[in-house]
Amino acid sequence: MAISTFSSLLRYRKWAKSNWPVASLGLLLILFSLSFFLDLTSDSVPSVDHYHPPITSPPDLVKLKLSSKAKERGAFCLDGSLPGYHFSKGSGSGTKSWLIHLEGGSWCNTIASCSARAMTRLGSSKYFEHEVSFQGVLSSDPSQNPDFFNWNRVKVRYCDGASFSGRPEAEFKNETRLFFRGQLIWEAIIYELLSMGMSNAKQGILTGCSAGGLASLIHCDYFRDHLPKDAFVKCVSDGGFFLNVPDVLGNPTMRSFYHDVVKLQGLDKSLDQKCVARTEPSKCMFPQEFVNNIRTPVFLVNAAYDYWQIQHVLVPASADLDKSWAKCRLNIKECDAEQMKILHGFRSSLIDAIGKFHQNKAGGMFIDSCNSHSQMLKPVMWHSPTSTRIKNKTIAESVGDWYFNRKPVKLIDRPYPCNPYCHNMNFT
Repeated sequence: MAISTFSSLLRYRKWAKSNWPVASLGLLLILFSLSFFLDLTSDSVPSVDHYHPPITSPPDLVKLKLSSKAKERGAFCLDGSLPGYHFSKGSGSGTKSWLIHLEGGSWCNTIASCSARAMTRLGSSKYFEHEVSFQGVLSSDPSQNPDFFNWNRVKVRYCDGASFSGRPEAEFKNETRLFFRGQLIWEAIIYELLSMGMSNAKQGILTGCSAGGLASLIHCDYFRDHLPKDAFVKCVSDGGFFLNVPDVLGNPTMRSFYHDVVKLQGLDKSLDQKCVARTEPSKCMFPQEFVNNIRTPVFLVNAAYDYWQIQHVLVPASADLDKSWAKCRLNIKECDAEQMKILHGFRSSLIDAIGKFHQNKAGGMFIDSCNSHSQMLKPVMWHSPTSTRIKNKTIAESVGDWYFNRKPVKLIDRPYPCNPYCHNMNFT
């Protein structure tokens, strides 16, 4: 799919110059097809299966800033453009507190898919929005974000395709004109934020969603080590605990995919080195293999029936050629009894994978039984009158209680469909 889409884009660029009115519609159709493997909607909200009141307070619109430190450090997006971020300055008691959010959006595992990605906002700053809405954990509204509303809040844009972990040595090995500089992007932006006042931080949180949630675990200790020694620092991964399980046909689809990502972009030096020393490097992309090695306290926010993992790890299109899972993949309410048994087994795999981490006194977790993914940027899931809850606690309240040591938080929901607060996704 990635190869055919890339070829379409090349033909489109030549033809579009003389047929620009029709070309604009064509581009929209091509980008729509890209979204199936680029996960362009990673930070947006699909439809939910029940009504919820709208969030009434206007969202913060925060301007894009391209990194001023990136060029000198050789940090570039896949296409060679400069990486960027959105920064909302803290106020009052939050002036020396910093929350860094790493954007998500899947990965690319071949030259063709990375080349296609380089012509989207997940591979080039040329396509970044000039302003983005800061909601959920990034909001400045205390009713929506009670504990972190007045912190310095940063959203780091994702344009490398490898969880901010690719390395330039892989460019020469693969003889490509693409830039595999995720690790350098991460380092350049952290260096820039330190020069903007983060070097004096008293409190810090590194978080991220999906591929950014995985990156928040990969880079957690680096973040801790570059803030003042007396700063209070923790990490929160949202929808980033991807499982190393076979698909419904027994194929290691996700493991093979990660193997290709690691090999293509040279991630082995960016991953947990204790893990890499004892096993094949691509296995160290799975948090269950390295989360217990992280020195900094970590909080996991994950849906036990994560729709992205159901659609790409458990039941990828390649494992559903007869379309028997077609309805279930798009709406959990359409799953039959046998399919639900398999989904419950997927939940059990997650519970098993976090078993040792659950014993970590410094760690925390909010594992709901919803059919959702990446919940902390979405007000209806993070903190609102109708938000997802476990034991009557929202995700925001749970993360806040854990971060400020108000109380231990180890919340694991009962199996689906027991939670009436879930905002289950409906892609039909």
